[in-house]
Amino acid sequence: MTDLWTLSATDLARSYRAGETSPVAILEATLARLEDVNGTLNAVVTLDRDGAAAQAKASAARWKAGTPLGPLDGVPVTVKDNIPVAGLRSTWGSRLYGEWLPERDETPVLRLREAGAVILGKTNVPEMTLQGYTSNPLFGTTRNPWDERLTPGGSSGGAVAAVAAGVGPLALATDGGGSIRRPASHGGLVGLKPTVHRVPRRDGFPPILLDFEVIGVIARHAADLAIGMAAISADDPGSVRQDGFGPIGTSPVAPKRILHVPTFAGAPVDAEIAGSVAEAAANLRALGHTVEDGSGFALADALNAAWPAIAQSGLAWLVRDPEKRALLGPDIRAMAESGLALPATTYFDALHAALTLRQDLAAFYQGYDMILTPTAAALPWPAEVTHPQEIAGVPVGPRGSAIFTGFVNAAGLPAISVPCRPSAAGLPIGFQLVAPWSRGCRWRIRGTSRACSG
Repeated sequence: MTDLWTLSATDLARSYRAGETSPVAILEATLARLEDVNGTLNAVVTLDRDGAAAQAKASAARWKAGTPLGPLDGVPVTVKDNIPVAGLRSTWGSRLYGEWLPERDETPVLRLREAGAVILGKTNVPEMTLQGYTSNPLFGTTRNPWDERLTPGGSSGGAVAAVAAGVGPLALATDGGGSIRRPASHGGLVGLKPTVHRVPRRDGFPPILLDFEVIGVIARHAADLAIGMAAISADDPGSVRQDGFGPIGTSPVAPKRILHVPTFAGAPVDAEIAGSVAEAAANLRALGHTVEDGSGFALADALNAAWPAIAQSGLAWLVRDPEKRALLGPDIRAMAESGLALPATTYFDALHAALTLRQDLAAFYQGYDMILTPTAAALPWPAEVTHPQEIAGVPVGPRGSAIFTGFVNAAGLPAISVPCRPSAAGLPIGFQLVAPWSRGCRWRIRGTSRACSG
């Protein structure tokens, strides 16, 4: 028999409807899987066993009565520890919030509840979610299920480790500069950063990255990702409460014009990543899309140079009080001190670079449908190390592996990381597709199909 914890969200909905299994049995299997792997991976740091049991029992009753709330009813989901969940310890990976119990769910969590999802608990993050690996003073280090010596990346490292290891088919996470997409690439998963403001947010942590940070979904299957996004991004939460449990519609995709950008400003990229992503580009070309070489693409260069000032300034704003800074770990405290030392003109330069980038990309997308890049420039590195020290033999700094993702946040664009051929050692690799800004995705649920029409 198939282990129940391996089932996708779409499989679960079909199994519940057919009476082949129940949300209670799935929760038990998922918790058993958690017990098996979490001691090594350290993915889930706060577990709501009793709350999840009550939610699963209520979901089972709805399925038995033939009144499920939607395709997520009874599906186990984890929530990143920088997204508040009512009554559940939410720490942002920092002693600054180490004992905080929120009174309200942040909006996407509330929408998951309204869709019947079973909230398992919180997944680990780097402190203040400002680093590309996952470790913090409260909970320690999270490890990659593909190789426990290595990191799953960050800041959604706990979310990725949980989903990749079978602790729930979906994770709710944030992406402020690639924090969904890069870990998804390191974990062999699909991760979506939606268009800015597509997923409503309220009652969250202070917005130190302004609206550059958005909430999205991480999954093992694209179909599951679409169901999760339908729940959290619907204009009307009730719109997902329909009996549409079949596969996502597979209408033919019109040929797209895609620019393949292998690197930015000559920055180093791991040779295996470059080769795998080039194969993905060739596969898209073979499917009938136009894929052009974008080696000269330079629109993101100014933003990449200015990007660190945004995080440093936002953090400094939050912890301007020395007593608050004293509660931070040494790396994040140093980042805050750097932010306090930045002149206002440097911060404004970064915001101006983001504005210019949005204008330039609006013109760029008049001629292209997508940008294709590697998701990360490096393969996973040792779990306790903040960032790779070199890539392709070239020394790099903290954002050396993150060069492809921050510009998407600054521009407010949607982007997805999709797995491609793994490395020779079997480590996952992902490629990124970046689409133009849109006012929103209207998720249609008709009969047995579900698709995005905007």
